[in-house]
Amino acid sequence: MININSLTFSIQGIPLLKDASAFIPKGHKIGIVGRNGTGKTSLFRLLKNEWQIDDGAIELPSNYKIGSVDQEAPSSNISLIETVLSHDKERATLLKESLQKLEPDRIAEIQIRLNDIDAFSAEARASKILSGLGFNEFDQKRNCSEFSGGWRMRIALGSVLFSHPDILLLDEPTNYLDLEGTVWLESFLTKYPATVLIISHDRDLLNNSVDGILHLNNLKLTYYRGNFDQFEKELSNKIQLQQTMIKKQDAEKKHIKNFVDRFRYKASKARQAQSRLKKLEKMEKVTNLSVNPVLPFNFPNPKELPSPLITIEKGAIGYNKKVILSNINIFVGNDDRIALLGVNGQGKSSLSKVLAGRLDLIKGKLIKSRNLKIGYFSQHQLDELTPDLNSIEHLVRLKRDQTITQIRSELGSFGIGEDIAENPVETLSGGQKARLLLSLATIDNPHLIILDEPTNHLDIETRAVLAHALNKFQGAIILVSHDVFLIEMIADRLLLLQDGVVLNFEEDIRDYIKSLLSKDVKINKKGKIKKKATKKKNTNKFSRSKLYSQINNCEKIILKLETEKEQIEIKMTKPDFYLARNTQMIKELSDELRNINNDLEKQEALWFDLQSKL
Repeated sequence: MININSLTFSIQGIPLLKDASAFIPKGHKIGIVGRNGTGKTSLFRLLKNEWQIDDGAIELPSNYKIGSVDQEAPSSNISLIETVLSHDKERATLLKESLQKLEPDRIAEIQIRLNDIDAFSAEARASKILSGLGFNEFDQKRNCSEFSGGWRMRIALGSVLFSHPDILLLDEPTNYLDLEGTVWLESFLTKYPATVLIISHDRDLLNNSVDGILHLNNLKLTYYRGNFDQFEKELSNKIQLQQTMIKKQDAEKKHIKNFVDRFRYKASKARQAQSRLKKLEKMEKVTNLSVNPVLPFNFPNPKELPSPLITIEKGAIGYNKKVILSNINIFVGNDDRIALLGVNGQGKSSLSKVLAGRLDLIKGKLIKSRNLKIGYFSQHQLDELTPDLNSIEHLVRLKRDQTITQIRSELGSFGIGEDIAENPVETLSGGQKARLLLSLATIDNPHLIILDEPTNHLDIETRAVLAHALNKFQGAIILVSHDVFLIEMIADRLLLLQDGVVLNFEEDIRDYIKSLLSKDVKINKKGKIKKKATKKKNTNKFSRSKLYSQINNCEKIILKLETEKEQIEIKMTKPDFYLARNTQMIKELSDELRNINNDLEKQEALWFDLQSKL
């Protein structure tokens, strides 16, 4: 168990926690949520006794072992499998001791203990964890130093998962994982037999892997039973109730104040006025539960270009003559919403780079529409930002013809306000840097936006705002993400990269996740789900991605019809329209308007029907 009692903590005079309390039972899996900068990571440091508490206490069983992902990723000449195995300190110590000349009794003790901690299956368990995180059998034997920083963070995650601590602390564990690794982690955590605390902005992870939510807001900790969806619903209800109470209290305060102001100097009413004044002073203020609104994203809409924007014919992608993908035949329409799926190493990022013009095909033809503008975003671009320059200076380098006022306006449309626009990039949070990169990527009003893991460092509320903004964008989008929520909200086409080819995946994202979790579910070479004999599929069941696609198409038709209707109505409201006495034209336009209204009724009815199926 973990008992947090009246905890108070601040950094450089800035309070993060004040009289915060919470109790976490043994074996529970808890998601820790709150806006960026509220102190979630600081709470982990306090739990690990790395920082000094200002006041209050954190009570843990004295014999509990706490495990967390190291801040520094391992970079040694030791293999992955050995690195992970070394994190079981007791096993390593006992095995080392067993090689020495010992008394028979001690040898027996060691062997019994090794058996108790399941030491002889350790390598198989470590290998299984590494495999789930995306490392194949060959990779597991390679040295840690051969991998990039992001991949080494996966090794660090694998090490702490293998060590089986009594309390497992995970701070944004999916930031370095792809969709497949995220799905595996969800499954792993549900079976993990100890206490787990997860700081995460991944809605699916918090829905599928935890049984409680610890909300950090307004310097306090509040515990909610259930997953994230249940927490969100309960918090919404509490905020509504609280707002009602605030209005009621404000009205009562106003009434009391009016009475006091009117009668406090009148002798006959002085005692009553004084009594009400004391009541006003003692009135306990209702705590404001609501959080500050999320700053927006506003993607600039491009000038329309005819489809397709990009076509690849019989293309091949590779490095150093090694082919990753071959026989690529794809097109990108001017309003496509495409998500790229595929296990690690299948070429999602490479295909994104080819489409963005950052990598050439080694074979085949790539045809782009004339005047096509492409915006490209990748988390790896964080390293390309100049630390000592501010956000304004980054945009000025690309938009020298714009005034500072125009630059500030563009930054503001991505939630970078005047309070931080002049701060050096190195002082910005991960979420603020991501906003800057999105602003830089779309500075030329692109017709196509390519997003490679755009939600890392963004909190849950900001991810929802990003999804909304992308849905409003009138160009095309190509998305690579481990965020299932974002894929469901955005994508209406799924391309699966599998066995060196690109397939049109004909099911939805949830079906793809099922294929990752089940040995009985496979995807064939035509991009279709192949299952063992099951009950006949309900043909009336709509997949979410198909529904979103149909809804989007329906909305486009409605918009077109409304535009046509408006144009006809403008013509028919002009005074000279009827003065011309052109009965034939009047009849034709009247008939056309009636037909448009009928079509609008049908499309709106269809839209409501589709919405009800979500």
